[in-house]
Amino acid sequence: MENPSIMSHISIGTNDFDASVVFYDRVMTTIGAKRIMDHPGAVAYGKRFPEFWVQTPIDGQTAAVANGTHFGFFASTKAQVDAFFAAAVEAGGTSDGEPGPRPMYGPAYYGCFVRDPDGHKIEASFWDTDVSPIP
Repeated sequence: MENPSIMSHISIGTNDFDASVVFYDRVMTTIGAKRIMDHPGAVAYGKRFPEFWVQTPIDGQTAAVANGTHFGFFASTKAQVDAFFAAAVEAGGTSDGEPGPRPMYGPAYYGCFVRDPDGHKIEASFWDTDVSPIP
C-alpha cells in the first residue's frame, strides 16, 4: 500500500517534555493515533508510521513557537474534531477556535484550533465530502 501522505513527519519542540507527552497521549487518541515510538526526550505519534514527533530540542536550546505555523490533523468525523478539542482543553491546552464550520475554508470544512501547553497551534479538521467536494 502506498502511503497517501506527502510528508514523512514533523517535529515540534517542548520545554516541558513530561507535560507535553501527557497532553499528546490524551489528544492524539481522539483521532485514532497512538504513540508509535519512544526515545529519550522524544516521542512519535501516528496511525501506522511515526508522523508527529514531540521532543526536547536536539541543540539543547529553548524550544520556541513559530508565528504563522500550525499543525493540522485529519479527523474522520465531526465528533472526532469535538473530542480532540475537548481532550486538548481538558489536558491543559487553550482554545484558539472552537469546533465548527469555517465557511471561508469551504463548505466541507469542520474543525477546531487549540494551543498546546508550549503554545504550538494545532488543528483537527474533518472534510465532509458528502456536503461538498474538497476544492
